[in-house]
Amino acid sequence: MLLAIDTSAGTSVAVVDPATGQARATRSTEDSRRHAEVIGPFLAEVLDEAGITGADVSGVVAGMGPGPFTGLRVGIAAARTFAAARGVPFLPLVSHDAVAADQRASGRDGAFVVLTDARRREVYWSVYDQTGTRVAGPGLAKPDDLDEAIRASRPDAVGWDRVTVASIPAWRLGALAADRLASGTPFAQDTPLYLRDPDVTVPGAPKRVKQ
Repeated sequence: MLLAIDTSAGTSVAVVDPATGQARATRSTEDSRRHAEVIGPFLAEVLDEAGITGADVSGVVAGMGPGPFTGLRVGIAAARTFAAARGVPFLPLVSHDAVAADQRASGRDGAFVVLTDARRREVYWSVYDQTGTRVAGPGLAKPDDLDEAIRASRPDAVGWDRVTVASIPAWRLGALAADRLASGTPFAQDTPLYLRDPDVTVPGAPKRVKQ
């Protein structure tokens, strides 16, 4: 089984069957300020509901953002710790890609832009074409500057539909990971996508990544 975790927006945890890409158990909340309080109970609950133990987990999928430093690091740390403790692969993915996959599965057939809250009156954005493939971003912008930021990376995407979400579906991350494992596609996004420096510097914390 795959364990999937994302705290780039709210907190979302899931157990996914890698053979089918289907969720066996999920927990989520859109609360963006209680990641540390809910991550432990969510992990215990999804394992229990799926009828498995940590020994049955074959890989841990982590949403790497984009997301604010304070929340995003909670999920990544939990995923890395679980993977290391069980001796299984750590499988990092861009969080917005799960939203794109969810949109496609829900019947959306056009191109679109995914938006999530970045706090400080800013938003994170990623651009996806009609196949659900990311073609620009992730990026960071103030709402008033969003068109300009998108235009700089993908000029034709300024007028595309925009999808705003408050939580990332972790089970979709798990399904994406299952597809990559089956096809042998590498997991390349191993650096957290904070996209800006944190308010408080933590010794040894990863630096921001600019796209």
